[in-house]
Parts: sequence; C-alpha cells; structure tokens
Amino acid sequence: MQTDTNVRGRPTARSTRRAVWPAFKQQKFLFLMMLPALIWAVLFAYAPMAGLYMSFVNYQPTLGRFWESLFHSEFVGLDWFRYFFNNGDFLIIMRNTLASTLITMLFSFPMPILIAIAINEIKNAGFKKIVQTSSYLPYFISWVIAANIIVTLLSSDGAINALLKFLHLTDESVLFLQNGKYFWWIVALGNTWKDMGYSSIMYLAAISAINPELYEAAKVDGANRFKQIRYITLPHLKPTIVILLILALGGVLNAGFDQHFLLGNNLTKDYSDVLSTYSFRYGIQNGMFSYASAVGMFSSVVAFIIVVIVNYSAKKINGQSLF
Repeated sequence: MQTDTNVRGRPTARSTRRAVWPAFKQQKFLFLMMLPALIWAVLFAYAPMAGLYMSFVNYQPTLGRFWESLFHSEFVGLDWFRYFFNNGDFLIIMRNTLASTLITMLFSFPMPILIAIAINEIKNAGFKKIVQTSSYLPYFISWVIAANIIVTLLSSDGAINALLKFLHLTDESVLFLQNGKYFWWIVALGNTWKDMGYSSIMYLAAISAINPELYEAAKVDGANRFKQIRYITLPHLKPTIVILLILALGGVLNAGFDQHFLLGNNLTKDYSDVLSTYSFRYGIQNGMFSYASAVGMFSSVVAFIIVVIVNYSAKKINGQSLF
C-alpha cells in the first residue's frame, strides 16, 4: 500500500504538496500582497547579479547594448581579483574598512539595546512618546544633512571646540576633520547617533512580547528594576540580539559609502578610504568598471562566508541562529 510517509515516518513530497496547497488557497490574498515585494526582489536583488560576470571580463562600455558589450568583452578570469590583492592599496583599504566597521559596532550595537530598555522603563506615556520620536528622527535625516551637522559641530569654531575650551581641556581648537586619527571615531559616533533610535524598534517589539506576569512575579519576589532587566528583559532579548549580531557581522565589510565620502577629505584619505569609496573612485570616476565590480564581489563573498560561519557558531553555542 502506498503511503504519504517514508520509512522513518516523515512526510513525503506528495503529502507536503497536499498540505501546502489548501494553505495557499486559504491565504491567497496574503500571497497576493507579497507579490510586489517578490517582484521587487527579483528585479532589483537577483536579476542584477548577472552583472557579476563583469568581474571576470575586461568590460569596455560602447555605444551598443549593455548586455551585448558585456558578454562580448575579453574574458580575463581572476585577473582583476589578483590585481586588487597585489595592489598596494589593498591592506590600507581593508584596514580602514574593518577598523571603521568594528569601531562603529562597538558603539552602535549595544546602544539600541540600552535605549530600548530605557524607553521601556519610562512610565509616563506622553514623555515616552516624545523620547521615542526624538530618538527616531536622526534616522530619517539624509547623510548629506547629517554630515553637515557633524562638520559644523566639529569645526574649529564649532560647539565641540567651544565646549572643550570652556572646560579648559584645550587652549586651541582641535582640527577633528583634518586629523586622520579621529576619523574612525567620528564616523562611528555619527553612525550610532543616526541609527540607534530606529534600530531600537526591534528590541522594543521584543520587549513588548514579554509576559507582564513575569515582572509582577519578580516584584513579589522582591526584585528591583535592575534585577528585572537582568533576569527577565535581557534573557528574552537574547534571540533578537543573536540574530541582529549575525546580520551586523555579515556587514563587516560594508563600512558605508555616504558617511565616508561626505566626511572624508584629502587630509584624511589614508583613514577614510574604504571598499565602497575605493570601488566608486575606480569604477565611476576612473571608468574601471570591471575592477570595481571585482572589489564589490569580493566584499559580498566575504560577507556571505562570515554570515555562514557566525550563524553556525551561534547555533552550536546558544542554539540561536538566523537559519
């Protein structure tokens, strides 16, 4: 007799299809609502991946069609990757990218958690909304405006230098944006200020899902607010923290183009030039499209490998993983 389970008692492909089809018909409107997002993902996330072929050819734009020019270009294999690795800029670019990203993570990863916990502890509903809205606003400011705010604050006659002089910490203005040793920290603090409020939304959502009875039971047992945070809030946030940490580490080579391009200058180039600005300079400004594509592909492949490794490690250690 033919059954819908295999020898181990697991459902077969046929039984799975039978189970999926009624669910699909029942939720057809939800799938229909998903259709625009799926079309967007195919058109803008997956279809452009065909252009990665540019990394393996010596692409020269012509007046003809793009795809015709691309697939008729001279195939050079891994030459562009070898050129990148053997280039004297490789170590500097990687140093800047990793340093900028890791210092940013040092500030920007824990801050949303602290903000979410702090907002959750506010009891006055009106004040809570004001704090939430104020923390979200910088995220919606473009980096062009944010960079101008940072430049104004850090200028020789800006508010930061005025404060340092008022506190007698310095007698002369500090040239923050003309000294490379400050650049990574400026970018890290700028990223943190801009994104921490918006990033706290996910943690606030996770906190809101915690059963209030747990806090009531903790109060009965004599736990103060700090102990409630330590033994109830943080453990329930752990799955969210692990998943977001995996995603953050996956972007370790994505230091951000806007902030480095807008805040960097010739005096800080040895510290501000990262993979994104480097590929932009060679790809767009110098017309070395294949080389820029190879640099971008290298960044994506490394990010994918890091995500897989970190996800596997987190799954083995905590039992929490992204996939």
